Amino acid sequence: MKLHTFVNLVLVSLMVVAGSAHAADGGKGQLLYDRLGGKAAITAVVETFVGKVGGDKRINGFFASTDLANLKMHLVNQICGASGGPCTYTGRTMKQTHKGMGVHDAAFGALVEDLVAALDHHKVGKTEKRDLLALLGQMKSDIVEKK
Repeated sequence: MKLHTFVNLVLVSLMVVAGSAHAADGGKGQLLYDRLGGKAAITAVVETFVGKVGGDKRINGFFASTDLANLKMHLVNQICGASGGPCTYTGRTMKQTHKGMGVHDAAFGALVEDLVAALDHHKVGKTEKRDLLALLGQMKSDIVEKK
């Protein structure tokens, strides 16, 4: 898998997860963006998440020549907009982005584990974390091509 393809996996996976989650209000009547704490909180989680992915030997080789500052900016903007915040995402669908990549269960699992660790580190609420992870799980079939 090429580096830019894997970076797209990370970007679009998080963006679509958050985008689908913005309608789920966790019974509190708020957008996911607000329940996550807004752009500052999203930025903090993304910072931690990218650091965890960078330190994850299962997948970090894909990021060897990635401009991490640029990656973080894109992740923040995509999650912000998709979760109901003031940003806009105009990228491709999950199926379009992942077609032919050969993503396997282990890579998907590693990415999810790193996201969970970042969410836990920032003490993201159970409901918000559950909403994000449930939506990511629903999209697995659009991402993973190899079991």
